[in-house]
Amino acid sequence: MSANAKGALLALLSFGIFAAHDVFVKILGGIYSPIQIVFFSVLFSFPLATVMLMRDAKPGTLLPVHPWWMALRTLAAVTTAISAFYAFTVLPLAQTYAILFAAPLLITILAIPILGEKVRIRRWLAVIVGLTGVLVVLRPGSTDLTLGHAAALAAAVGGSIASIIVRRIGADERPVVMLLYPMMANFVLMGVALAFVYEPMPIEHLGLVALVSVFAWIAGRCIIAAYQIGEAAIIAPMQYSQILWAALYGALFFNENIDGMTIIGACIIIASGLYIVLRESGADNSATTPVLRTRSRHETGTYMRAGPFLRLVGRHPEQQVPPKP
Repeated sequence: MSANAKGALLALLSFGIFAAHDVFVKILGGIYSPIQIVFFSVLFSFPLATVMLMRDAKPGTLLPVHPWWMALRTLAAVTTAISAFYAFTVLPLAQTYAILFAAPLLITILAIPILGEKVRIRRWLAVIVGLTGVLVVLRPGSTDLTLGHAAALAAAVGGSIASIIVRRIGADERPVVMLLYPMMANFVLMGVALAFVYEPMPIEHLGLVALVSVFAWIAGRCIIAAYQIGEAAIIAPMQYSQILWAALYGALFFNENIDGMTIIGACIIIASGLYIVLRESGADNSATTPVLRTRSRHETGTYMRAGPFLRLVGRHPEQQVPPKP
């Protein structure tokens, strides 16, 4: 089996585990506030994070090199976590994923002011087509737009901001800093808010929240391994496999059926996202490759992203020294 095939299989496994993670979030969301779920999932992530942090032998402090960028990324990650968890709770899984799939389109737009990326007409057309797909999924005017739809959009925007900031400052910041600040912010802010929404949790529900954390870390580690093995242009599109898991899990556990407009809109969004990924895989088509490299899924601050971890172990694409001719 080729390296790309192995990487693709690992990526598919990763996003399948992420989909199971989201099923648990949806089940718990029928009983508890997303604030409570985020708080305990972060709490249970700290032991796993500690194991990862022990790999960082680089001397220095935990003060960020770019405090304002880090503050914005942290705010974006906190917003994404609470918004995504709420959206999964109240919306059908497939519809939530379809909206979250707009993130690569938003990243392409944000890359212009933040990274100085030059987006040519073909990618602009792909972005416009993809955003049209979002409107097809939302169907404003023909269906009632709820707080859940707004939350899914907020998660897509927040995840895009967090990802593009990682692209901007990732080479300068220590990976442990990139991991800890969003986790600590989620822990503190959700802990304060927990006083207003807390519901006692039996031990089996605490165990389910612990599974959410474990699944997030296992899936994150699988996607990291996938990027270590295969090419980013092969790995990145695997995220769209989540729509298949959403259809399966939605039908099995929540009696959800995907309507025709959601299918059409999701296909439009996925097609435009794939086009952008393939365009940026060319050597001369993107100076900053904002969607490729090590993108995985929406940033929540509850697991180690692929990019910072690859920097931690010295395997990030930008750290690779090209062979001498």
